[in-house]
Amino acid sequence: MSPQRQAGGATPAPAEPEVPLHVTQDAVVIVPGIMGSELRSTVTGDVLWGLSGAGWLLRAWTRRDGLAELHLTEDELTGRTGRIEATRLLRHGTWTPYLRGQEPYTDLLDTVREYVADPAAVLPYPYDWRLPVATNGKLLAARAREHLTAWRAHPAHRAALAHRADQRPARLVFVAHSMGGLVTRSALDGSHGDDLAADTRTVITLGTPFHGSVKAAVILNSGRGAPVPLPHAKLRALCATMPGLHDLLPLYRCLREGDDVRRPGAGDLASLGGHPDLARESLAFHARQQGVELPDHRTVVGTRQPTWQSLSVTDGQITAYEDGPRPHSDGTLIRDRDGHVRYFAVHGDGTVYRDAATLAGHVSTVPVQHGDLARADSALDAVADILLEDLPHGVPLGEPGCGLSVPDLAEAGTAWRAVAEHVDSVQGLTCTLTDTATGTALSAPLRMEDGRPTATLTAPAPGLYRVALHTYDRYTISQLVLVTQPGVAVEEAP
Repeated sequence: MSPQRQAGGATPAPAEPEVPLHVTQDAVVIVPGIMGSELRSTVTGDVLWGLSGAGWLLRAWTRRDGLAELHLTEDELTGRTGRIEATRLLRHGTWTPYLRGQEPYTDLLDTVREYVADPAAVLPYPYDWRLPVATNGKLLAARAREHLTAWRAHPAHRAALAHRADQRPARLVFVAHSMGGLVTRSALDGSHGDDLAADTRTVITLGTPFHGSVKAAVILNSGRGAPVPLPHAKLRALCATMPGLHDLLPLYRCLREGDDVRRPGAGDLASLGGHPDLARESLAFHARQQGVELPDHRTVVGTRQPTWQSLSVTDGQITAYEDGPRPHSDGTLIRDRDGHVRYFAVHGDGTVYRDAATLAGHVSTVPVQHGDLARADSALDAVADILLEDLPHGVPLGEPGCGLSVPDLAEAGTAWRAVAEHVDSVQGLTCTLTDTATGTALSAPLRMEDGRPTATLTAPAPGLYRVALHTYDRYTISQLVLVTQPGVAVEEAP
């Protein structure tokens, strides 16, 4: 008798695949942040954003035509897209002026895959981050539905149910970094003819600017009336007509005027360097999103890092501040005994200040930079806990660790400083400078300067470097810095 057949001629059912005991049966979608997806030309096949190596980054940011292909065309601005496609999540560390270093998503992917029943349960969702959040949200809604349907039919899904107490069919879990959280909320707003929220167990956001970021306004304003380094001017030129960047502009009371602070309007955003139509469309989009609730929303936010919270405008130029107003419960601003607005340094992840990344729901804080929120062990531990349906305890008020201040751009052979924030001693602190291409690490001693632990660093050659502070309580806070040839960083744009 054939080993493939039992007595009576019946064919045995295929064996269920074995799965680890401690996994979720749910389907997971990973949504990266702005500039977190590799972009490729559908015409030439060339990778336009996301290549590996510091040499590519240096060419992209220090040559005048380095990012020309990424500028939106008139067709793309009117919705006729397809010239550029997003192919995969960022696999290599990269760097952007103001937004600074962004770590790849490989560690986040590896962590999520460790806690699902099969790699097929994970959908990495790259998207063209130049386009409006609303456009990418609609596309995500369709892909997430397809992913959930396919996963529920997968043999490993059925096997995973045997280990779960509720044995319910899979639902969706979104893990979204930065802008990816806005894209996810747009996908769940119910306007796409699919009640995706009903099939979503939880949404995990990592440093998402739900209320916008002052840094986005600074990007659009850079170089207006004053020369700036060439990479910064190139970023402004790219973002001036980029809907995705306009969707990150600040929405809260952050514009200082005399002894008051108000929300920027479309006219303000346009006067700062934004595109008038894109500014209006973005504000209208966010107004429509106000009523969208994220199912079982878990927020992971960065803290302890110096972060712009508010701004003022003089002769069309922005001054950004690392503090901002705070309201009473009735919405009026806290003032001193003389009636003047008081300003508080809440801090954040270096790009999004803490309160701007927070909606209702559970908040977990970790003392890391924005680009590292999808890579740092403390953030990945929180994601893993949520996947297994355990509430993350987080870091109470972000007290451990420290902040880190470094320039976003430096020159080879020239000394610059890395400063530890919110600590008053060098005891237990170490600092390293690592070439991301070679892995060569240099240790730098810290000494007290102006009351803060400071390391003086010099990169020997151009490249992409990681500055890391290691604290006595075993936290590592890191930031990527692009190092150029001498003289390139200060070349004026046309």
